[in-house]
Amino acid sequence: MLDTKKKVSISVKTSLTDKERAAKLFDDLGLNLSTAINIFIKKSLLEGGLPFEVKDSFYGEANQAELNRRFKAISKNQNVRAHKLID
Repeated sequence: MLDTKKKVSISVKTSLTDKERAAKLFDDLGLNLSTAINIFIKKSLLEGGLPFEVKDSFYGEANQAELNRRFKAISKNQNVRAHKLID
C-alpha cells in the first residue's frame, strides 16, 4: 500500500528572477512556493494534464491577422521600405 502521508522533496530549476517574482505573487496570495507548486500538481492530477492551455502565441488569431495584413501590403508594394543589410 502506498504511503500517501509521506512527503518527499523535488528539485526544480528556474531563474532567480522568476523565483523571486513567483514567491512575491504567491506571498501576496497567502501562499509559499511549496504550497503553490503542490496546488499545481494536485490540479494537474485532477485535470489529467496541465490545468491550462499551452499554445504558441505565433499562431494566435491576432498575430496571424497582422501577418496576413503585412503580406498583403507587401504583395501590393505598399509601405515597403528598402533597407541595407548589415554585413
